[in-house]
Amino acid sequence: MEYKYHCYIPADPGHNALPFNPCALLDFSLLKLTAGQSFSGESGDREMLAVLLGGTASFTVGDQKFPSVGGRANVFAGKPHSVYIPAGTSFTIEAGSAVEIALPSAPSDLATEPYVIEPSKVASGRWGAANFGRTYHQILTEIAQPDLPARRLIVGETYTPSGNWSTYPPHRHKHDNLPGEAQHEEMYYFRVNPSDGFGICRMYTDEGYEENFTARDHGVHMMPEGYHTVVSAPGYTTYYLWFLAGTQRTQGALEDVNLSWVGRAVPMLRDLGH
Repeated sequence: MEYKYHCYIPADPGHNALPFNPCALLDFSLLKLTAGQSFSGESGDREMLAVLLGGTASFTVGDQKFPSVGGRANVFAGKPHSVYIPAGTSFTIEAGSAVEIALPSAPSDLATEPYVIEPSKVASGRWGAANFGRTYHQILTEIAQPDLPARRLIVGETYTPSGNWSTYPPHRHKHDNLPGEAQHEEMYYFRVNPSDGFGICRMYTDEGYEENFTARDHGVHMMPEGYHTVVSAPGYTTYYLWFLAGTQRTQGALEDVNLSWVGRAVPMLRDLGH
């Protein structure tokens, strides 16, 4: 079978693009710089969110300067700093230390100013329960950050503990039928702790297509369609940056009806201390 919805993005010095992309709206790249190096670009007709995975950098976005953004050592060391880069804007990123920056993007016609999202603005919590419990950071969402403007991008982070499942029960974002479901493309960008570990990501559709892939460092699952779920191998924690784009920013996910009973068990499991 020829798999069409996952890849491993290069993690070389400089600006790394996806080797292919089945999504119509979402795109992603990874920027790696050493201290003192810089990268300049244009957002064009897209909005971008620069999520600092680790390290610090100074940003010039249009005529605005944001010095010394960042601080966490890596994705497993606290909440992120991020910089929103609006469409139609030139930008320069200069590394203050060795830095890794995720750059999800989506089409935008929104005229707004760039801004920094400090860790204090990032919401955190726990989804699920028992062996499908996981923690999250909501970085740029309509619910957690209603005062932060964006046209399409929805961005956050999830941490799935050793042996646990995530995005479970599996869900999809196929149709605009709120409040139950919203049509969104989604991507996951993975890191693993310790870095030699792995998880498994599964995607499947109502029409019978299915693919599973080993989620290692710098793996990317690109999901213009389909139900999806993730599991961490025992002994390892998986991290994924998740980002979505559609016609609107209100989130809605439809769970696989054959597994939705698992989600209904969450309140009982939490009452039992799980």
